[in-house]
Amino acid sequence: MSPQETLILATYFFVLVILAVYGWHRYYLVYLYMKSKDKHPVPSPPIEALPVVTIQLPIYNEMYVADRLIDAVCQIDYPRELLEIQVLDDSTDETRIVAERAVQRNAGHGIDITYLHRTDRTGYKAGALEAGLKVAKGEFVAIFDADFIPTVDFLRRTVPFFGDPKIAMVQARWGHINQDYSLLTKVQSILLDAHFVLEHGARNRSGLFFNFNGTAGIWRREAIGDAGGWQHDTLTEDLDLSYRAQLRGWKFIFLPDLIAPAEVPVEMNSFKSQQHRWAKGSIQTCRKLLPRILRSDLPLHVKAEAFFHLTANFNYPLMCVLSVLMAPSMVIRYNMGWYEMLLIDVPLFFAATASVANFYMVCQRELHADWMTRLKYLPFLMSIGIGLAVNNTRAVFEALLNKESEFARTPKYHIEAQTDEWIGKKYRQSFVAQPIIELALGLYFTATVFYALANGIYGTLPFLVLFQVGFLYMGLMSIVQQYAGDEVVLNPATEEEV
Repeated sequence: MSPQETLILATYFFVLVILAVYGWHRYYLVYLYMKSKDKHPVPSPPIEALPVVTIQLPIYNEMYVADRLIDAVCQIDYPRELLEIQVLDDSTDETRIVAERAVQRNAGHGIDITYLHRTDRTGYKAGALEAGLKVAKGEFVAIFDADFIPTVDFLRRTVPFFGDPKIAMVQARWGHINQDYSLLTKVQSILLDAHFVLEHGARNRSGLFFNFNGTAGIWRREAIGDAGGWQHDTLTEDLDLSYRAQLRGWKFIFLPDLIAPAEVPVEMNSFKSQQHRWAKGSIQTCRKLLPRILRSDLPLHVKAEAFFHLTANFNYPLMCVLSVLMAPSMVIRYNMGWYEMLLIDVPLFFAATASVANFYMVCQRELHADWMTRLKYLPFLMSIGIGLAVNNTRAVFEALLNKESEFARTPKYHIEAQTDEWIGKKYRQSFVAQPIIELALGLYFTATVFYALANGIYGTLPFLVLFQVGFLYMGLMSIVQQYAGDEVVLNPATEEEV
Protein backbone atom coordinates (compact mmCIF):
# COMPACT_ATOMS: atom_id res chain seq x y z
CA MET A 1 0.00 0.00 0.00
CA SER A 2 1.40 3.39 -1.02
CA PRO A 3 1.98 6.25 1.46
CA GLN A 4 -0.91 8.16 -0.14
CA GLU A 5 -3.26 5.23 0.36
CA THR A 6 -2.09 4.85 3.95
CA LEU A 7 -2.79 8.54 4.62
CA ILE A 8 -6.26 8.31 3.07
CA LEU A 9 -7.21 5.28 5.17
CA ALA A 10 -5.70 6.70 8.36
CA THR A 11 -7.62 9.97 7.94
CA TYR A 12 -10.79 8.13 7.00
CA PHE A 13 -10.76 5.90 10.07
CA PHE A 14 -9.73 8.73 12.38
CA VAL A 15 -12.76 10.74 11.29
CA LEU A 16 -15.02 7.71 11.54
CA VAL A 17 -13.87 6.96 15.09
CA ILE A 18 -14.62 10.52 16.25
CA LEU A 19 -18.08 10.40 14.66
CA ALA A 20 -18.65 7.06 16.36
CA VAL A 21 -17.75 8.59 19.74
CA TYR A 22 -20.36 11.29 19.28
CA GLY A 23 -22.74 8.58 18.14
CA TRP A 24 -22.19 6.69 21.38
CA HIS A 25 -22.87 9.92 23.25
CA ARG A 26 -26.41 9.80 21.86
CA TYR A 27 -26.83 6.40 23.51
CA TYR A 28 -25.69 8.01 26.75
CA LEU A 29 -28.35 10.73 26.46
CA VAL A 30 -31.02 8.10 25.86
CA TYR A 31 -29.78 6.23 28.94
CA LEU A 32 -29.96 9.40 31.05
CA TYR A 33 -33.45 10.13 29.80
CA MET A 34 -34.78 6.63 30.46
CA LYS A 35 -33.16 6.64 33.91
CA SER A 36 -34.92 9.84 34.95
CA LYS A 37 -37.97 10.12 32.72
CA ASP A 38 -40.35 9.69 35.66
CA LYS A 39 -38.93 12.75 37.42
CA HIS A 40 -41.63 15.24 36.53
CA PRO A 41 -40.87 18.84 37.58
CA VAL A 42 -43.19 20.13 40.31
CA PRO A 43 -43.31 23.73 41.62
CA SER A 44 -41.80 23.87 45.09
CA PRO A 45 -42.16 25.83 47.25
CA PRO A 46 -45.42 27.47 46.14
CA ILE A 47 -45.12 31.03 44.92
CA GLU A 48 -46.49 33.51 47.45
CA ALA A 49 -48.17 35.91 45.02
CA LEU A 50 -48.35 36.28 41.28
CA PRO A 51 -45.60 38.66 40.08
CA VAL A 52 -45.62 41.23 37.30
CA VAL A 53 -44.60 39.60 33.99
CA THR A 54 -43.37 41.27 30.83
CA ILE A 55 -43.81 39.36 27.57
CA GLN A 56 -41.35 40.41 24.88
CA LEU A 57 -42.10 39.80 21.20
CA PRO A 58 -38.96 40.48 19.11
CA ILE A 59 -39.88 40.72 15.42
CA TYR A 60 -38.13 41.78 12.23
CA ASN A 61 -39.92 41.86 8.86
CA GLU A 62 -42.61 39.35 9.85
CA MET A 63 -45.63 40.77 8.01
CA TYR A 64 -47.34 37.37 7.57
CA VAL A 65 -47.27 36.27 11.20
CA ALA A 66 -46.94 39.39 13.39
CA ASP A 67 -50.71 39.79 13.72
CA ARG A 68 -51.18 36.14 14.68
CA LEU A 69 -48.47 36.31 17.34
CA ILE A 70 -49.68 39.54 18.96
CA ASP A 71 -53.31 38.43 19.11
CA ALA A 72 -52.36 35.04 20.60
CA VAL A 73 -50.17 36.59 23.31
CA CYS A 74 -52.94 39.03 24.25
CA GLN A 75 -55.19 36.03 24.96
CA ILE A 76 -52.84 34.58 27.60
CA ASP A 77 -54.62 34.00 30.90
CA TYR A 78 -52.98 36.22 33.51
CA PRO A 79 -54.24 39.15 35.61
CA ARG A 80 -54.19 42.20 33.34
CA GLU A 81 -52.79 44.45 36.03
CA LEU A 82 -49.78 42.11 36.31
CA LEU A 83 -49.10 41.66 32.60
CA GLU A 84 -47.13 43.88 30.22
CA ILE A 85 -46.54 43.07 26.55
CA GLN A 86 -43.73 44.62 24.52
CA VAL A 87 -43.67 44.35 20.72
CA LEU A 88 -39.98 44.89 19.91
CA ASP A 89 -40.09 45.66 16.20
CA ASP A 90 -36.92 46.25 14.19
CA SER A 91 -38.77 45.90 10.89
CA THR A 92 -38.07 47.92 7.77
CA ASP A 93 -41.14 46.91 5.75
CA GLU A 94 -44.95 46.66 6.01
CA THR A 95 -44.61 44.69 9.23
CA ARG A 96 -44.46 48.01 11.09
CA ILE A 97 -47.99 48.88 9.97
CA VAL A 98 -49.34 45.41 10.72
CA ALA A 99 -47.75 45.30 14.17
CA GLU A 100 -48.75 48.83 15.16
CA ARG A 101 -52.37 48.21 14.20
CA ALA A 102 -52.42 44.96 16.17
CA VAL A 103 -50.99 46.75 19.20
CA GLN A 104 -53.54 49.57 18.96
CA ARG A 105 -56.39 47.10 18.54
CA ASN A 106 -55.46 45.11 21.63
CA ALA A 107 -54.61 48.20 23.67
CA GLY A 108 -58.17 49.31 22.99
CA HIS A 109 -59.36 46.18 24.78
CA GLY A 110 -57.51 47.12 27.94
CA ILE A 111 -54.27 45.20 27.35
CA ASP A 112 -51.06 46.83 28.60
CA ILE A 113 -49.20 46.50 25.31
CA THR A 114 -46.58 48.84 23.84
CA TYR A 115 -44.93 49.09 20.44
CA LEU A 116 -41.18 49.79 20.46
CA HIS A 117 -39.45 50.33 17.14
CA ARG A 118 -35.70 50.64 16.63
CA THR A 119 -34.21 52.19 13.52
CA ASP A 120 -30.76 50.90 14.51
CA ARG A 121 -30.58 47.08 14.67
CA THR A 122 -27.45 47.03 16.84
CA GLY A 123 -27.23 43.64 18.49
CA TYR A 124 -30.11 42.29 16.38
CA LYS A 125 -32.45 40.17 18.52
CA ALA A 126 -30.23 40.43 21.62
CA GLY A 127 -30.12 44.20 21.20
CA ALA A 128 -33.90 44.42 20.87
CA LEU A 129 -34.43 42.32 24.00
CA GLU A 130 -31.95 44.42 25.97
CA ALA A 131 -33.57 47.65 24.80
CA GLY A 132 -36.98 46.38 25.87
CA LEU A 133 -35.66 45.20 29.20
CA LYS A 134 -34.50 48.72 30.08
CA VAL A 135 -38.12 49.95 30.16
CA ALA A 136 -39.85 46.70 31.18
CA LYS A 137 -41.98 46.60 34.31
CA GLY A 138 -41.88 42.87 34.93
CA GLU A 139 -39.94 40.93 37.52
CA PHE A 140 -40.10 38.04 35.05
CA VAL A 141 -39.71 38.15 31.26
CA ALA A 142 -41.28 35.71 28.79
CA ILE A 143 -40.14 35.68 25.16
CA PHE A 144 -41.89 34.50 22.01
CA ASP A 145 -40.59 34.64 18.45
CA ALA A 146 -42.86 35.60 15.57
CA ASP A 147 -43.63 32.04 14.43
CA PHE A 148 -45.15 31.00 17.79
CA ILE A 149 -48.76 30.77 18.97
CA PRO A 150 -48.50 30.44 22.77
CA THR A 151 -51.29 28.71 24.63
CA VAL A 152 -53.46 30.69 27.04
CA ASP A 153 -52.15 28.78 30.07
CA PHE A 154 -48.45 29.44 29.42
CA LEU A 155 -47.88 31.82 32.36
CA ARG A 156 -50.18 29.92 34.72
CA ARG A 157 -48.03 26.83 34.21
CA THR A 158 -44.58 28.41 34.26
CA VAL A 159 -44.70 31.21 36.85
CA PRO A 160 -45.32 28.89 39.86
CA PHE A 161 -41.84 27.36 39.43
CA PHE A 162 -40.25 30.65 40.42
CA GLY A 163 -41.26 30.08 44.03
CA ASP A 164 -37.76 28.60 44.24
CA PRO A 165 -35.43 31.63 44.27
CA LYS A 166 -32.70 29.63 42.52
CA ILE A 167 -34.78 29.08 39.37
CA ALA A 168 -33.73 31.43 36.57
CA MET A 169 -35.60 30.11 33.54
CA VAL A 170 -38.45 27.78 32.60
CA GLN A 171 -38.51 26.42 29.03
CA ALA A 172 -41.54 24.94 27.25
CA ARG A 173 -41.37 22.36 24.46
CA TRP A 174 -41.91 23.53 20.91
CA GLY A 175 -44.90 22.20 19.02
CA HIS A 176 -45.26 22.14 15.22
CA ILE A 177 -48.44 23.51 13.69
CA ASN A 178 -47.41 22.59 10.14
CA GLN A 179 -45.46 19.38 10.64
CA ASP A 180 -47.54 17.50 8.04
CA TYR A 181 -47.02 20.10 5.31
CA SER A 182 -44.14 18.28 3.58
CA LEU A 183 -41.35 15.78 4.04
CA LEU A 184 -39.06 18.62 5.12
CA THR A 185 -41.42 19.87 7.84
CA LYS A 186 -42.02 16.31 9.09
CA VAL A 187 -38.29 15.68 9.43
CA GLN A 188 -37.80 19.01 11.22
CA SER A 189 -40.53 18.16 13.72
CA ILE A 190 -38.80 14.87 14.53
CA LEU A 191 -35.43 16.60 14.90
CA LEU A 192 -36.86 19.22 17.25
CA ASP A 193 -38.84 16.69 19.27
CA ALA A 194 -35.67 14.74 20.02
CA HIS A 195 -33.76 17.90 20.91
CA PHE A 196 -36.37 18.88 23.48
CA VAL A 197 -37.60 15.56 24.83
CA LEU A 198 -34.34 13.61 24.98
CA GLU A 199 -31.60 16.25 25.12
CA HIS A 200 -33.35 18.77 27.36
CA GLY A 201 -35.11 16.04 29.33
CA ALA A 202 -31.96 14.03 29.94
CA ARG A 203 -29.78 17.00 30.81
CA ASN A 204 -32.24 18.88 32.99
CA ARG A 205 -33.31 15.88 35.07
CA SER A 206 -29.73 14.69 35.50
CA GLY A 207 -28.47 17.99 36.88
CA LEU A 208 -26.60 18.92 33.70
CA PHE A 209 -26.61 22.23 31.82
CA PHE A 210 -29.19 22.77 29.10
CA ASN A 211 -30.18 25.88 27.21
CA PHE A 212 -32.99 28.33 26.72
CA ASN A 213 -34.09 28.08 23.09
CA GLY A 214 -34.61 31.76 22.47
CA THR A 215 -38.39 31.56 22.63
CA ALA A 216 -41.25 29.88 24.50
CA GLY A 217 -39.50 30.40 27.82
CA ILE A 218 -39.64 32.74 30.79
CA TRP A 219 -36.73 34.28 32.70
CA ARG A 220 -36.24 35.74 36.13
CA ARG A 221 -35.10 39.26 35.28
CA GLU A 222 -32.57 39.27 38.11
CA ALA A 223 -30.83 36.23 36.62
CA ILE A 224 -30.41 37.92 33.23
CA GLY A 225 -28.64 40.85 34.85
CA ASP A 226 -26.58 38.67 37.17
CA ALA A 227 -25.30 36.61 34.23
CA GLY A 228 -24.18 39.69 32.32
CA GLY A 229 -27.30 40.49 30.34
CA TRP A 230 -28.06 39.88 26.69
CA GLN A 231 -24.84 39.94 24.69
CA HIS A 232 -24.58 39.96 20.92
CA ASP A 233 -21.08 38.68 20.21
CA THR A 234 -22.60 35.35 19.13
CA LEU A 235 -25.55 34.51 16.87
CA THR A 236 -27.08 32.35 19.60
CA GLU A 237 -27.61 34.85 22.38
CA ASP A 238 -29.94 32.36 24.06
CA LEU A 239 -27.33 29.61 24.34
CA ASP A 240 -24.70 32.10 25.46
CA LEU A 241 -26.84 33.57 28.25
CA SER A 242 -27.99 30.10 29.33
CA TYR A 243 -24.46 28.88 30.01
CA ARG A 244 -23.41 32.13 31.66
CA ALA A 245 -26.42 31.98 34.00
CA GLN A 246 -25.84 28.34 34.94
CA LEU A 247 -22.16 29.04 35.55
CA ARG A 248 -23.36 31.62 38.09
CA GLY A 249 -25.30 28.87 39.90
CA TRP A 250 -28.80 29.53 38.52
CA LYS A 251 -31.10 26.58 37.84
CA PHE A 252 -33.29 25.88 34.81
CA ILE A 253 -36.51 23.91 34.41
CA PHE A 254 -37.75 22.14 31.28
CA LEU A 255 -41.48 21.37 30.99
CA PRO A 256 -41.98 18.67 28.33
CA ASP A 257 -45.76 18.67 28.77
CA LEU A 258 -46.15 22.39 28.15
CA ILE A 259 -46.20 22.79 24.39
CA ALA A 260 -45.83 26.11 22.57
CA PRO A 261 -47.00 25.62 18.95
CA ALA A 262 -44.80 27.10 16.25
CA GLU A 263 -44.34 27.16 12.49
CA VAL A 264 -41.32 25.30 11.14
CA PRO A 265 -39.67 26.47 7.87
CA VAL A 266 -41.36 25.11 4.75
CA GLU A 267 -38.70 26.16 2.26
CA MET A 268 -35.25 24.58 2.00
CA ASN A 269 -33.16 27.75 1.92
CA SER A 270 -34.96 29.10 4.98
CA PHE A 271 -34.25 25.83 6.78
CA LYS A 272 -30.59 26.06 5.79
CA SER A 273 -30.36 29.66 6.96
CA GLN A 274 -31.78 28.70 10.34
CA GLN A 275 -29.42 25.74 10.70
CA HIS A 276 -26.47 27.90 9.65
CA ARG A 277 -27.26 30.49 12.33
CA TRP A 278 -27.66 27.85 15.03
CA ALA A 279 -24.44 26.04 14.05
CA LYS A 280 -22.37 29.21 13.78
CA GLY A 281 -23.72 30.62 17.03
CA SER A 282 -23.08 27.34 18.82
CA ILE A 283 -19.41 27.32 17.81
CA GLN A 284 -19.09 31.00 18.72
CA THR A 285 -20.48 30.19 22.16
CA CYS A 286 -18.16 27.20 22.40
CA ARG A 287 -15.13 29.39 21.74
CA LYS A 288 -16.37 31.99 24.19
CA LEU A 289 -17.41 29.85 27.14
CA LEU A 290 -16.01 26.31 26.92
CA PRO A 291 -12.56 27.24 28.30
CA ARG A 292 -14.29 28.95 31.22
CA ILE A 293 -16.48 25.89 31.80
CA LEU A 294 -13.53 23.50 31.74
CA ARG A 295 -11.57 25.70 34.20
CA SER A 296 -14.49 25.93 36.61
CA ASP A 297 -15.02 23.76 39.68
CA LEU A 298 -18.10 22.12 38.17
CA PRO A 299 -18.40 18.32 38.50
CA LEU A 300 -16.63 16.35 35.77
CA HIS A 301 -19.85 14.91 34.32
CA VAL A 302 -21.30 18.43 33.93
CA LYS A 303 -18.17 19.61 32.15
CA ALA A 304 -18.15 16.54 29.90
CA GLU A 305 -21.76 17.03 28.83
CA ALA A 306 -21.16 20.72 28.18
CA PHE A 307 -18.18 19.74 26.01
CA PHE A 308 -20.24 17.33 23.90
CA HIS A 309 -23.10 19.83 23.66
CA LEU A 310 -21.03 22.82 22.57
CA THR A 311 -18.70 20.93 20.21
CA ALA A 312 -21.35 18.83 18.45
CA ASN A 313 -21.31 20.97 15.30
CA PHE A 314 -17.67 20.13 14.66
CA ASN A 315 -19.08 16.86 13.35
CA TYR A 316 -20.12 18.63 10.15
CA PRO A 317 -16.59 19.37 8.86
CA LEU A 318 -15.70 15.80 9.77
CA MET A 319 -18.71 14.63 7.77
CA CYS A 320 -17.47 16.58 4.75
CA VAL A 321 -14.02 14.99 5.05
CA LEU A 322 -15.64 11.57 5.38
CA SER A 323 -17.75 12.24 2.30
CA VAL A 324 -14.73 13.06 0.15
CA LEU A 325 -12.68 10.11 1.41
CA MET A 326 -15.39 7.47 1.34
CA ALA A 327 -15.02 6.49 -2.31
CA PRO A 328 -11.19 6.27 -2.47
CA SER A 329 -11.01 4.45 0.85
CA MET A 330 -13.61 1.96 -0.38
CA VAL A 331 -11.62 1.31 -3.56
CA ILE A 332 -8.37 0.87 -1.61
CA ARG A 333 -9.90 -1.52 0.89
CA TYR A 334 -11.77 -3.44 -1.79
CA ASN A 335 -8.48 -4.12 -3.54
CA MET A 336 -7.07 -5.27 -0.19
CA GLY A 337 -9.97 -7.61 0.51
CA TRP A 338 -13.63 -7.05 1.38
CA TYR A 339 -13.37 -8.91 4.69
CA GLU A 340 -11.46 -5.96 6.14
CA MET A 341 -14.32 -3.69 5.14
CA LEU A 342 -16.87 -5.82 6.94
CA LEU A 343 -14.78 -6.21 10.08
CA ILE A 344 -13.73 -2.57 10.49
CA ASP A 345 -15.80 -0.25 8.34
CA VAL A 346 -19.31 -1.53 8.91
CA PRO A 347 -19.12 -1.65 12.76
CA LEU A 348 -17.83 1.93 12.91
CA PHE A 349 -20.48 3.15 10.52
CA PHE A 350 -23.08 1.25 12.50
CA ALA A 351 -21.96 2.90 15.73
CA ALA A 352 -22.19 6.33 14.11
CA THR A 353 -25.53 5.84 12.34
CA ALA A 354 -27.51 3.32 14.40
CA SER A 355 -27.19 5.57 17.43
CA VAL A 356 -28.87 8.34 15.46
CA ALA A 357 -31.73 6.06 14.40
CA ASN A 358 -32.14 4.81 17.98
CA PHE A 359 -32.12 8.36 19.33
CA TYR A 360 -35.01 9.54 17.18
CA MET A 361 -36.90 6.25 17.43
CA VAL A 362 -36.93 6.42 21.24
CA CYS A 363 -38.21 10.00 21.10
CA GLN A 364 -41.07 9.13 18.76
CA ARG A 365 -41.99 6.16 20.95
CA GLU A 366 -42.17 8.45 23.98
CA LEU A 367 -44.42 10.97 22.24
CA HIS A 368 -46.71 9.06 19.90
CA ALA A 369 -48.85 5.96 20.15
CA ASP A 370 -48.37 5.39 16.40
CA TRP A 371 -44.60 5.74 16.62
CA MET A 372 -44.03 2.62 14.50
CA THR A 373 -45.60 4.32 11.50
CA ARG A 374 -43.26 7.27 11.93
CA LEU A 375 -40.12 5.16 11.60
CA LYS A 376 -40.43 5.42 7.82
CA TYR A 377 -39.08 8.97 8.14
CA LEU A 378 -35.84 7.93 9.84
CA PRO A 379 -33.85 7.25 6.63
CA PHE A 380 -34.86 10.65 5.25
CA LEU A 381 -34.01 12.29 8.57
CA MET A 382 -30.54 10.77 8.52
CA SER A 383 -30.04 11.78 4.88
CA ILE A 384 -31.07 15.38 5.56
CA GLY A 385 -28.72 15.46 8.54
CA ILE A 386 -25.89 14.36 6.25
CA GLY A 387 -26.98 16.77 3.53
CA LEU A 388 -26.60 19.68 5.97
CA ALA A 389 -22.85 19.00 6.17
CA VAL A 390 -21.83 21.61 3.57
CA ASN A 391 -24.16 24.28 4.97
CA ASN A 392 -23.09 23.81 8.58
CA THR A 393 -19.41 23.29 7.79
CA ARG A 394 -19.45 26.78 6.31
CA ALA A 395 -21.03 28.00 9.55
CA VAL A 396 -18.36 26.31 11.67
CA PHE A 397 -15.48 27.84 9.73
CA GLU A 398 -17.10 31.28 9.74
CA ALA A 399 -17.25 31.03 13.54
CA LEU A 400 -13.65 29.82 13.82
CA LEU A 401 -12.38 32.56 11.50
CA ASN A 402 -14.39 35.27 13.29
CA LYS A 403 -16.27 36.12 10.11
CA GLU A 404 -18.97 38.63 10.99
CA SER A 405 -22.49 38.12 9.70
CA GLU A 406 -25.83 39.59 10.63
CA PHE A 407 -28.56 37.75 12.51
CA ALA A 408 -30.44 36.26 9.54
CA ARG A 409 -33.90 35.53 10.85
CA THR A 410 -35.84 32.59 9.43
CA PRO A 411 -38.69 33.71 7.12
CA LYS A 412 -42.20 32.71 8.19
CA TYR A 413 -45.14 32.58 5.80
CA HIS A 414 -48.16 31.76 8.02
CA ILE A 415 -48.24 28.16 6.79
CA GLU A 416 -50.59 26.11 8.96
CA ALA A 417 -52.43 23.73 6.58
CA GLN A 418 -51.29 21.72 3.57
CA THR A 419 -53.36 23.97 1.32
CA ASP A 420 -51.43 27.09 2.39
CA GLU A 421 -48.91 28.42 -0.11
CA TRP A 422 -45.57 30.19 0.35
CA ILE A 423 -44.58 30.64 -3.28
CA GLY A 424 -44.91 34.27 -4.29
CA LYS A 425 -44.45 35.67 -0.81
CA LYS A 426 -41.67 37.97 0.34
CA TYR A 427 -38.53 37.14 2.31
CA ARG A 428 -37.24 34.55 -0.13
CA GLN A 429 -33.56 33.71 0.26
CA SER A 430 -31.00 32.99 -2.43
CA PHE A 431 -27.95 30.72 -2.37
CA VAL A 432 -25.57 30.40 -5.30
CA ALA A 433 -22.51 28.20 -4.85
CA GLN A 434 -23.64 25.98 -2.01
CA PRO A 435 -26.37 24.00 -3.86
CA ILE A 436 -23.90 23.32 -6.69
CA ILE A 437 -21.43 21.84 -4.21
CA GLU A 438 -24.19 19.70 -2.69
CA LEU A 439 -25.27 18.48 -6.13
CA ALA A 440 -21.66 17.66 -7.02
CA LEU A 441 -21.33 15.57 -3.85
CA GLY A 442 -24.64 13.88 -4.65
CA LEU A 443 -23.40 12.92 -8.12
CA TYR A 444 -20.09 11.82 -6.60
CA PHE A 445 -21.96 9.40 -4.35
CA THR A 446 -24.13 8.27 -7.24
CA ALA A 447 -20.97 7.17 -9.05
CA THR A 448 -19.75 5.51 -5.84
CA VAL A 449 -23.02 3.58 -5.55
CA PHE A 450 -22.62 2.29 -9.10
CA TYR A 451 -19.05 1.24 -8.33
CA ALA A 452 -20.19 -0.65 -5.25
CA LEU A 453 -22.96 -2.38 -7.22
CA ALA A 454 -20.62 -3.31 -10.05
CA ASN A 455 -18.10 -4.86 -7.67
CA GLY A 456 -20.56 -6.54 -5.32
CA ILE A 457 -19.69 -4.36 -2.31
CA TYR A 458 -23.21 -4.54 -0.99
CA GLY A 459 -22.44 -4.02 2.71
CA THR A 460 -21.66 -0.32 2.18
CA LEU A 461 -24.64 0.45 -0.06
CA PRO A 462 -27.09 1.56 2.69
CA PHE A 463 -24.58 4.11 3.95
CA LEU A 464 -23.68 5.32 0.47
CA VAL A 465 -27.33 5.83 -0.43
CA LEU A 466 -27.91 7.91 2.72
CA PHE A 467 -25.15 10.29 1.58
CA GLN A 468 -26.31 10.25 -2.04
CA VAL A 469 -29.94 11.07 -1.23
CA GLY A 470 -29.02 13.67 1.39
CA PHE A 471 -26.79 15.77 -0.86
CA LEU A 472 -29.01 15.44 -3.94
CA TYR A 473 -32.13 16.37 -1.97
CA MET A 474 -30.47 19.41 -0.38
CA GLY A 475 -29.02 20.70 -3.63
CA LEU A 476 -32.03 20.07 -5.87
CA MET A 477 -34.60 21.43 -3.40
CA SER A 478 -32.54 24.58 -2.85
CA ILE A 479 -32.37 25.30 -6.58
CA VAL A 480 -35.96 24.32 -7.43
CA GLN A 481 -37.54 26.25 -4.54
CA GLN A 482 -35.25 29.22 -5.02
CA TYR A 483 -36.66 29.81 -8.49
CA ALA A 484 -40.22 28.60 -7.88
CA GLY A 485 -42.77 31.20 -8.94
CA ASP A 486 -42.01 33.58 -11.80
CA GLU A 487 -43.58 36.48 -9.94
CA VAL A 488 -40.99 36.29 -7.17
CA VAL A 489 -38.07 38.66 -7.50
CA LEU A 490 -35.12 37.19 -5.66
CA ASN A 491 -32.53 39.36 -4.02
CA PRO A 492 -28.96 38.51 -5.02
CA ALA A 493 -27.06 36.40 -2.55
CA THR A 494 -24.94 38.25 -0.05
CA GLU A 495 -21.42 37.17 0.71
CA GLU A 496 -22.64 35.32 3.80
CA GLU A 497 -25.20 33.34 1.80
CA VAL A 498 -22.83 31.96 -0.83
